[in-house]
Amino acid sequence: MSAARFSQAVAAQFDQICHLLFDKLESGEELSVNLAAEETLFLRLNNNRVRQNTDVSQCVLSLRYQGGGRTVDHTLTLSRQEAQDRVAALAALARCRSEAALLPPDPFQVAMANHGNSREEFVGQLLAPEPLLHAIVGPAAGCDMVGFYAGGTLIRANRNSKGQSHWFASDNFFFDYSLYDGPKAVKGVYCAAVWSEADWSANLERSKRALALLQRPVQNIRPGAYRTYLAPAAFSDLVGMMGWGALSGAAWKQGRSPFKKLAEQELRLSPLLSIDENFGMGLAPRFNELGEVAPERLPLISEGALANLLISSRSAKEYGLQANGASGGESPRALDVAPGTLAAPDVLAALGSGLYLSNLHYLNWSDPVSARVTGMTRYACFWVEGGEIVGPINNLRWDESLYEALGSKLLALGQTAEISPETGTYSHRNPGGIRAPGALIEGFNFTL
Repeated sequence: MSAARFSQAVAAQFDQICHLLFDKLESGEELSVNLAAEETLFLRLNNNRVRQNTDVSQCVLSLRYQGGGRTVDHTLTLSRQEAQDRVAALAALARCRSEAALLPPDPFQVAMANHGNSREEFVGQLLAPEPLLHAIVGPAAGCDMVGFYAGGTLIRANRNSKGQSHWFASDNFFFDYSLYDGPKAVKGVYCAAVWSEADWSANLERSKRALALLQRPVQNIRPGAYRTYLAPAAFSDLVGMMGWGALSGAAWKQGRSPFKKLAEQELRLSPLLSIDENFGMGLAPRFNELGEVAPERLPLISEGALANLLISSRSAKEYGLQANGASGGESPRALDVAPGTLAAPDVLAALGSGLYLSNLHYLNWSDPVSARVTGMTRYACFWVEGGEIVGPINNLRWDESLYEALGSKLLALGQTAEISPETGTYSHRNPGGIRAPGALIEGFNFTL
């Protein structure tokens, strides 16, 4: 089914089911319905050959029922058979009612409201399976390439019994791949809404050049503090740790935010650093699960100072804050790090002697109070001397405070930012991602 026909069919069924459920509500009841739908082609490659391929077409409804000061959530998967789905939807509503009768009132329940209407559609040009396969493997001929392609139409929608209606549809893809030479590997990702032969070839050539550099003698690097360049993918991983409670309004009020000192203006980050939640990139819908619409662009870090925390309506009610359209988890959905002035050809010269890290792995908070993060280097990571790559390094564990790495130690940001898409596909393909440049950091700490 074409992307346009799939979207039209899903929209029609979503409209029918919402009308059915809203018509069955009784006095004092309210209902919000969220839709997560996709039609996705999945390809898995090994040794530059397809090992698995499948198409997934699915629609999942999430109901939020409110009645008598109580809230119940329920999820069901639609069969796309009209009569069968009508019965299942009405049974889900009945189950919500029966469960609500057993619950105590919710003191912080956010009453449903009409947050208006919105419609965003990002139309792409995705290749059909056969030409897609040739487009991927052709330029990679002779390479031991392992990869995972997921592409198609992604839909999120919300309606409630107060009259609000939101729709987000995006045609896009990502190809998450690695090139191998024995046990050595380079990781890359290519994502877009339109497949470009030139862009894919340039992406692949960059990975091939990095793989060739892995043939140089391995450098034994001892633990210590080194000037370090984090490539855009690695810097995205580091910045992404902000989504683990650092930017949450509830986490701050509960005393568990790694950015507590930033929120209370005891510390600030580097004036080189500005980060927004930017829905204009088209990576995720602006509306949350309540149908509240966030600003198209919300400053989070402005020249090193905290500009906004992500605050949900529930946290606003519980802690006396001002909500700004954040999701219930208060994690960023579309982080956008402003680029700097360090041009790509100048990176190695600016690094001088130190470490060039393409990717990070296994990140976690090691000491949330001081915003310390730990992780490992991975894939194509190199030792650089005099502005020249000497050779690859063995994997190292690092441990660094974001207050320092993004503060006094931050020397420069790259001139060009790249998108690291959300590649999670558990249960369904997820929207979202991070756009970030590379970053040059002084004295990044390596512990093992």
